[in-house]
Amino acid sequence: MTQMNGRMGVIFDLDGVLVDSGWAHRQAWCDLAEREGFRMSDEFFTVTFGMQNYQIFPMLAGRDLSCGQMDRMADWKEQRYREIIAAKLALPPGGARLLDELKDAGFLLAIGTSAPRANLDLVLERLALHRYFAACVTKEDVANGKPAPDTFLAAAQKLSLPSRRCVVVEDAVQGVEAGKAAGMPVVALTTTRDRAALSRADMIAGGLGELKADDFTRLLKGS
Repeated sequence: MTQMNGRMGVIFDLDGVLVDSGWAHRQAWCDLAEREGFRMSDEFFTVTFGMQNYQIFPMLAGRDLSCGQMDRMADWKEQRYREIIAAKLALPPGGARLLDELKDAGFLLAIGTSAPRANLDLVLERLALHRYFAACVTKEDVANGKPAPDTFLAAAQKLSLPSRRCVVVEDAVQGVEAGKAAGMPVVALTTTRDRAALSRADMIAGGLGELKADDFTRLLKGS
């Protein structure tokens, strides 16, 4: 690969990028909605996937909720998600190869997710991913969730890199918007959205298996 002066970083979203977890989140949301007496639809799940819980709950309930109510529902929903996903976690095809290739090429890697830390810890431990990532940012680390840029800016700061030297890998519209707002090139994966919805991304791929380290180098050239 062509070398560039200075370090470069790649910041991965978690759900829908490093793990195929949308189905488990959807089941957890449906279980929560049934428990709380809310109406849950596929369309609602698709539109809100990638947002933080505190953004979703008032929309789901159709009314304002207290912090206590949202905390209680968030704890239940995320625990339910971890119960569902625990035995079925796996990197997507080509994921390990890409992470190894990026590390070998000298990229610094981070995770920037709207998920709670407990969800990320489950993935890191079950899939033995600690060795790849120099930094992680979860919902507990930022005041404003995606599409605000806070998550990715915090990840770049943890990597000690300027935002212009980092590429974001996302699958959600809110995540693409967050990456662009942070001033970073964005690679979008069509794992949970179609290409049209992800049109603001700088590059679109079907999954991690389609990507190579050189793709990220090209996106950062001249930035």
